[in-house]
Amino acid sequence: MLKRHTPAEAHIADLQPSLEVAATLAAIDSLQGTLAMARALVMAGRAVELEGLDREAARLCAAVACLPGDSGQVLIGSLVGLTREIDALSVCLPEP
Repeated sequence: MLKRHTPAEAHIADLQPSLEVAATLAAIDSLQGTLAMARALVMAGRAVELEGLDREAARLCAAVACLPGDSGQVLIGSLVGLTREIDALSVCLPEP
């Protein structure tokens, strides 16, 4: 037997992100944390290894592209924050 949700329950279910969206959000947060740590190390004069970040960013982009419908819309704020962290790190990096 199929359980029917009350309007309030249905609204709460609509607000909860899907498992795919939640996993993608966690990946965004993780990458943003990695970038913030790299920026802090660079600002402290330490050398950092950035190899592999491009692959992680590519996997993240693929995950966002594979989200169903417009479910990725809830990630816009987090993605903007991620791009700001990338920009902040790039400003701190020494010239090659």
